[in-house]
Amino acid sequence: MASSSSSHAAAPFLLLLLLLQLCSSDVTLPDQFVDPIYPPKPAVALFSNYGGPAVCKPPPPYIPVAVFPHDVDPVQFTLNLEYTEAEFFLHGAYGEGLDQIAPWLALGGPPPVGARKANLDEETRRVVKEFAHQEVGHIRAIKRTVGGIPRPLIDLSAYNFAWVMDMAFGYMLNPPFDPYANSLNFLLASYVIPYLGINGYVGTNPVIDGYKTKELVAGLLGVEAGQDAVIRTLLFERRGEAVAPYGITVAEFTDRVSELRNRLGRCGVKDEGLTVAREMGAEGAICTNVLSADKDSLSYARTPAQLLGILYLTGDEGVPGGFFPEGANGRIAWSFLGAYKSPGN
Repeated sequence: MASSSSSHAAAPFLLLLLLLQLCSSDVTLPDQFVDPIYPPKPAVALFSNYGGPAVCKPPPPYIPVAVFPHDVDPVQFTLNLEYTEAEFFLHGAYGEGLDQIAPWLALGGPPPVGARKANLDEETRRVVKEFAHQEVGHIRAIKRTVGGIPRPLIDLSAYNFAWVMDMAFGYMLNPPFDPYANSLNFLLASYVIPYLGINGYVGTNPVIDGYKTKELVAGLLGVEAGQDAVIRTLLFERRGEAVAPYGITVAEFTDRVSELRNRLGRCGVKDEGLTVAREMGAEGAICTNVLSADKDSLSYARTPAQLLGILYLTGDEGVPGGFFPEGANGRIAWSFLGAYKSPGN
């Protein structure tokens, strides 16, 4: 009886030792799931039972409607930006776009113009690859929640980005700016578009009511803001560096692009570069500006009309051009062109 009792008493101790051994040992994953740069996480990271039953479901929505009819158009409009970012990052990192990665998500829209693989250093390429795959997920999530619109014709040519920079500086840069030439140029080109996604989602949130659409927009906004923060931080670290061969600092490039977007958006300051006057900095106390935000450090909102004026590079939501030579897609964008289109046209 004493021996039996001792065995029962030792069982929990032996179980604990076994668990500790398992948790301290390496976990081997199949090669296709292992990042060659970063080692797999230890097994202990897979366990998260810290007392009590897990509460995994959110509280019931106050208004139990997943998607209201009036949610669809504003959220579908954001696909124009998501398509643009996906194609730019995918081509920049891989030299291939949605048509090779996830062709069904394009819904028959034409391939982008002028996009190509960028000459990136390895660290920048890894960041861009992650952003590229995130944008694919964004398109899929929007399509799943509110349905999709076809990918519009998108001009991602070096010529178009050169035009943006020429407009920003008020004269033609020589040689023309090439976003695909190197990592710094690609980061400066990345400064041009993704920030507008933040503006768009901040502006979209007040006009939608379904709990699923609000959940979607919040999730999209979180990652878009994170991407913009990474881009701005990478540029901030080099803010005093002269961009070759122009002799113009990184900070001035961002300031000029933000000024251009404010001009084309036509609705005041909703955009700030990496440096600002002290009174425009956080709490009026600082001139550096890693994140663009208003006097209360809140993200700026822009309407679809303001976004289109910027993306068209015309300052007019009814005059296509720039990144969307034939205009953006969706009922909101079509309405500014004076006539509704259908995906079959």
